[in-house]
This record gives sequence, structure tokens and C-alpha cells, in this order.
Amino acid sequence: MNGVPCGPLIRPFGPPSPRWVEGVSRPPPREETDAACLRFREDIALHDHDHDDHHEHHHDNHYSDMQARVKALETLLTEKGLIDPAAIDAIVETYETKVGPRNGAHVVAKAWSDADFADWLKRDATAAIASLGYTGRQGEHMRAVFNTAETHNLIVCTLCSCYPWSVLGLPPVWYKAPAYRSRAVIDPRGVLAEFGLTLPEAKKIRVWDSTAELRYLVIPERPEGTEGMDEAALAGLVSRDAMIGTAVAGTPKVSATGSPEVLP
Repeated sequence: MNGVPCGPLIRPFGPPSPRWVEGVSRPPPREETDAACLRFREDIALHDHDHDDHHEHHHDNHYSDMQARVKALETLLTEKGLIDPAAIDAIVETYETKVGPRNGAHVVAKAWSDADFADWLKRDATAAIASLGYTGRQGEHMRAVFNTAETHNLIVCTLCSCYPWSVLGLPPVWYKAPAYRSRAVIDPRGVLAEFGLTLPEAKKIRVWDSTAELRYLVIPERPEGTEGMDEAALAGLVSRDAMIGTAVAGTPKVSATGSPEVLP
């Protein structure tokens, strides 16, 4: 119907996790998910039909295979009263606007301005980051890798999309893409160039593979001309991509009074 693919859910390896959904020991049966997916497809078809009647032209409303499956599962769990869409939206909003990448930028700025904290971060990133109040989902075990004049670090997850949500928020779409996950290991210099970051040939690139057990945070080099800037101003120079390794920290501009300011 309307070109919307539908099929079996992708199952995790091994037995179903009891934490799949709070209070549910296993995912819904296949036939229930298929029924929800069918209803979802019919809703799309009905919407497109109404749209044609009112506007006399057709816009395809295609969903990818994964989008259709996720939507079907969400519809089914909502109907059963197992999830609250408003609560899910609130969680996404939190990670998009309140967590990432502000928390990580704070960690970097603290490391730049506090030598003792930087040393602690190198020795035990999990504890150092937790001391700032940043713990939780996919941030239970962290390692900080520091860029230097000789070495640039790049983070990838070759198996899936393991990512430190507690400090960087939601992962960008490209981080989860198969192309990035495979090429970052094979040709990191070429990948960085596609992000607009061309490094000197003499600079070594180290690629770190995040796993379910350990996630990484890149501490970029502190830009020149930032002496005297406080932590809040320094944090403004740090982007999400710089903490993944596909960019470097921003550069401050100098105001008319001679004091450093953050580039927009």
C-alpha cells in the first residue's frame, strides 16, 4: 500500500532483553506488530487520498523500512498503554536541547582551564565527568582522548552507534550511517577531509571504536588566543563534532576592545 514497506522487526541477538520496554519481558508478537504496521500503512494511504481530493495533486509519503517498523511498534505499544508518546518526546527534547552537546563542552572547557581536572580526566574519565553531574544513559563508562600537536583522535562505532548520550546528547545521523562507520576506520583522513577538516600529513590520526562497554570523548586542542577566557566562554568554542573528532575547536575573534569573543 502506497509503497510503504512492512516486515518483521529486527530482533536483537540472543534472547529478548527484559529491559526492552518497562514492565514487558519480551517484544510484542510478530502478528501484532504486523497488524499495527498494516494500520499505519492504511492511515498513510487514507491521508494521501484526502490530500489528492483537496489539492488535485499527489505527494508521495514514503517511509523507509525502519521508519515504518518503528512507527508500527510505537503505535502498538501506545495502544497497549505501555508507553506515553509525550514522555518519549520529552526525553528526546531533553537530549537534543538540554544535554547535547552542552555537557561535553563544559567538560572540555573545564579540562582546558583546570590542569588537575584534565589529569583526572585522563586517568578516570568516568569519575571526572560524573563529578560535574553528567552521568546516565550510555555514559556509565567513559574514556577521554586528548588531541595534541602530534595526534588527532576520531571516534566511531563500527558495530552500531554506541555514543555518550550523557555528554553529547543524541548522535548525529551521519554517525550511525554505514558509510561513516566503515570508512572512518579504513580512510580516516579522507573522511575528515569530507567534513572540511584537512590535517597535516605529519599529524597522526587515531581512531577509537566505541562499544557497549566503553565510550569515548575527544578533548580538542585549546585554540590560540583564548587566554583569559572563562569556562563559559571556552565552552562556546566547543562543538559536538569537535568532541567526536570530525572538527576542531572554534577560534575566538577579537573585539574592538582587544578582548577575545566567540565566533558565531
